[in-house]
Amino acid sequence: MNIDNAKSQMRKGMLEYCVLLLIRRRPSYASDILLQLKEAHLLVVEGTLYPLLSRLKNDHLLSYEWQESTQGPPRKYYALTSEGEAFLQGLDAAWGEISDTVNLLKTENK
Repeated sequence: MNIDNAKSQMRKGMLEYCVLLLIRRRPSYASDILLQLKEAHLLVVEGTLYPLLSRLKNDHLLSYEWQESTQGPPRKYYALTSEGEAFLQGLDAAWGEISDTVNLLKTENK
């Protein structure tokens, strides 16, 4: 088995959660989200992010509004909806459980 493939699968599983965490901080546009993910060492390409944002919006977890930009055309800023906040709270709980389980298994094997 290839470790890079395993890491890629783990990143795919966490991407939705990480994007929602970033948008919870403040409304963001796609390029800003990509930059923040890159700074966090979670490399994502536009071709992955835009369909995810669209799906989250269609699932009523995100809303967006257009804002004028001094550096070009208007930008679409995404924000969490109340449904998105509730969903993210569920993901927070799930992440806590997964993290606890992995940490327990890691310490039991030492």
